[in-house]
Amino acid sequence: MHDTTLPDFDRTLGFTIPERHARGRVVRLGPVLDTILSAHAYPPAIEALLTEALTLTALIGATLKDVDGQLTIQTRSDTGVVQLLVCDYRGGELRGYIQYDAERLAELPAEPTLFALFGQGYLAITFDLATTGERYQGIVPLDGARLADAAEAYFVQSEQIPSLVRIGVSKDADGRTVAGGLFLQHLPEGEVGRERLHVRLDHPEWDHVVALGTTIGADELTDAGVSLETLIWRLFNEEKDVRVLASTPIVRGCRCTADYIAGVIARFSVEERREMADADGMIHVDCAFCATKFPVPVEEPA
Repeated sequence: MHDTTLPDFDRTLGFTIPERHARGRVVRLGPVLDTILSAHAYPPAIEALLTEALTLTALIGATLKDVDGQLTIQTRSDTGVVQLLVCDYRGGELRGYIQYDAERLAELPAEPTLFALFGQGYLAITFDLATTGERYQGIVPLDGARLADAAEAYFVQSEQIPSLVRIGVSKDADGRTVAGGLFLQHLPEGEVGRERLHVRLDHPEWDHVVALGTTIGADELTDAGVSLETLIWRLFNEEKDVRVLASTPIVRGCRCTADYIAGVIARFSVEERREMADADGMIHVDCAFCATKFPVPVEEPA
């Protein structure tokens, strides 16, 4: 249980509504989000896009039952202003970055549409399960107004699970970005193997949950003075049974270290390493996620 006397940041909280055959998760990101965004001097439009992507990644990733599993979301576009967006979540660790064409971005409005940023783009959602070694991936067009729209389409098309995703973004009193999100899903009814899509679509119980979920606003999602438990209670206080699940803390999850980078470089031949090096015999490697620079000597010291 969160201490309600403190701001509620950087964690996710799951819940179920058994009588409505629904489950959900809420998240609020603050200092962790600020740390990730501050690694690069992103312009406002790119920062807003990455904020939504990170919030979406935390919401979906935290549903993984495999604690060592990884959820990755990545956009694909051959002609878009945004050349690459990638975020991943593993065991509460969150990271992400964006590559974009600064000159083309400068030609767009201050708040460009998703189509303006990606053109005919696609969103890929990938689940890597550590315990079984299995990988599941679905790809959907970036047709909606938000990344959240594409995520909803993914769960309907790839998993036949009607879903609702709401994401809110705001600035705190110090100008730092705060984000919150709500993720609701309809669960299967009856015995295992029952045809899923037929059972779930046009279901009044799910329609009721969606109606409540759509009432939440960005101000509520991003208000760190309201605990996630209180947020759930406000939305579903008239339900007979709402079961709150375990909370998961969120931390910045860049996994680069000097030893790891040196190990990667060591896989190249001496000749290849010399071609990478500068005049001082050093290879400089930049981590795309956290912008940390790692100098690696071509030759190991004797």
